[in-house]
Amino acid sequence: MATGWGSLLQDEQQLEELARQAVDRALAEGVLLRTLQEPSSSDVVSYAPFTLFPSLVPSALLEQAYAVQMDFNMLVDAVSQNAAFLEQTLSSTIKRDNFTAHLFNIYKQVLKEGIAQTVFLGLNRSDYMFQRNADGSPVLKQIEINTISASFGGLASRTPAVHRHVLNVLSKTKEAAKILSNNPSKGLAQGITKAWELYGSANALVLLIAQEKERNIFDQRAIENELLARNIHVIRRRFEDVSEKGSLDQDRRLFMDGQEVAVVYFRDGYMPSQYSVQNWEARLLLERSCAIKCPDIATQLAGTKKVQQELSRMGVLEMLLPGQPETVARLRATFAGLYSLDMGEEGDQAITEALAAPSQFVLKPQREGGGNNLYGEEMVQALEHLKDSEERASYILMEKIEPEPFGNCLLRPGSPVRVVQCISELGIFGVYVRQGKTLVMNKHVGHLLRTKAIEHADGGVAAGVAVLDNPYPV
Repeated sequence: MATGWGSLLQDEQQLEELARQAVDRALAEGVLLRTLQEPSSSDVVSYAPFTLFPSLVPSALLEQAYAVQMDFNMLVDAVSQNAAFLEQTLSSTIKRDNFTAHLFNIYKQVLKEGIAQTVFLGLNRSDYMFQRNADGSPVLKQIEINTISASFGGLASRTPAVHRHVLNVLSKTKEAAKILSNNPSKGLAQGITKAWELYGSANALVLLIAQEKERNIFDQRAIENELLARNIHVIRRRFEDVSEKGSLDQDRRLFMDGQEVAVVYFRDGYMPSQYSVQNWEARLLLERSCAIKCPDIATQLAGTKKVQQELSRMGVLEMLLPGQPETVARLRATFAGLYSLDMGEEGDQAITEALAAPSQFVLKPQREGGGNNLYGEEMVQALEHLKDSEERASYILMEKIEPEPFGNCLLRPGSPVRVVQCISELGIFGVYVRQGKTLVMNKHVGHLLRTKAIEHADGGVAAGVAVLDNPYPV
């Protein structure tokens, strides 16, 4: 892949002037975050970090990522409906990972009582990097799939205008026109709307489960505003509010402050630190209801790293998606190497290989939210500590993807404008709605490109490492 903006990155004075203009445009477009100092207030806000230039992405890989998204939607949905597969796959993990065990206990309780919800909504984001082949050509490799609180659909809808502006300032109008329009928030809202309509109660609300300290509120508001434009009202509440004021009637309809809830959209609840005893009780109450959860607990479990690793085993995709060889082939083409660390010969072998060549592997716990993975020396220390312990079953090993770095400027509040070597991660948003056994909606609805300096091994935008970007198709 060519570096793209090489000559433009040489002129420091021009870069600083461009950066000022880009930041002003980002603020004008609403590419915003609340500040670290005041995460609960919108009195003072800042721009969300972003790249000065769009980053080059091979058109063929962008198209491949879009083409396989509906397959991933179907796969996640199939996993969520397969109780035997989830139980077998997570059996070793739940013995050692309390968080996954808590989720799984709720899942078992809901299954035992009988699932009250009849409509299922998935808002996913599948993330990829571009592995560099031996011949230098890039290939698409999946990093993970996010099945809960897949974020930045709102802000990604606002960044194309910023990069078009930067290129237009440089009189690069042809290049500016190549930046793809992108509106994931509209597509995500369409999914919620479809689910709300199928719920079938005109006065019912959408309940957005939010964190108290939510810097990324403008991203969420973009989806809320799309829903309000369709006359669907959204209320924001915390788990604590659900625990105090949420209730079920005899038909297991969910009420919040006395108002019926059609859809529960989680933008919280994906990390252990987000749960107290009270919050776990609130989550159980929500799961027991007939409201449409996005995601329901089975779909959240379908997004765990352990499930991702198990899906890469030969024969598993064929079992979950019978009679669909083309779908299976498209999915498998994106898989990186994934290895189980369960006790036994297979896990021992994986650990031996990782300790022999630590630069080729990543150690991943069952966590979302960025900043959890271990690399290099940290990974070696963790594996030495874990190798004889059953605790290792709460992790998986993954082949480390090595994209080709390129130069760009990462614009962050309070940081100087300088060119750094970067790598990107491409996410594709997918939406599906199932009623009973019938898939009534299955589509891709946009993309998210995030870019970070190569010295940062792990972490996304919310974790303060990656910045927002746009693909420039080449």
